[in-house]
Amino acid sequence: MIRLFTAIEIPESIRLQLSLLQGGMPGARWTLPENMHLTLRFIGEVDHATARDIDDVLAVIREPAFSLSLKGVGEFGRKEGRALWAGVANGVELQHLAAKIESALQRMGLAAETRKYSPHVTLARLRDVPMGEIQTFLTTHAMFKSPPFEVRQFVLFSSQTTAKGSRYRIESAYPLE
Repeated sequence: MIRLFTAIEIPESIRLQLSLLQGGMPGARWTLPENMHLTLRFIGEVDHATARDIDDVLAVIREPAFSLSLKGVGEFGRKEGRALWAGVANGVELQHLAAKIESALQRMGLAAETRKYSPHVTLARLRDVPMGEIQTFLTTHAMFKSPPFEVRQFVLFSSQTTAKGSRYRIESAYPLE
């Protein structure tokens, strides 16, 4: 079995900018810069034959390249398992690409994603962090904005959970036109 998701890679310069937002919050498990990405569709655990079929259907998706920038920060989750994230400024093309991927995966027989697509880059997972600390982070970084970057491909990542956190590996890359 292999755990998969599709995503947009974040350029190194933007990952560095995001990493400068991190720190000073006990109970935060900060995302390593090399693990920062913008998920398009979480697929989950599949067998290797299904993974090959997923690769085949993703390889035929044709969409134009586009420009994207990150803007603002936020949090989500219940009292347990909160997360901090950076949002997307101009996500129309991103939303369209995510919808195209969702449609392709459903046509091949995967179950539909039930959650509304909310594009973001996870900055931290939180455990037992007081709401006041979270609010301070959100206020301090509310004006965050990255420069635009070109999205010329999307990727299929595999994810392996380890004691030190998740490790991601690119399984395939799909160029945008």
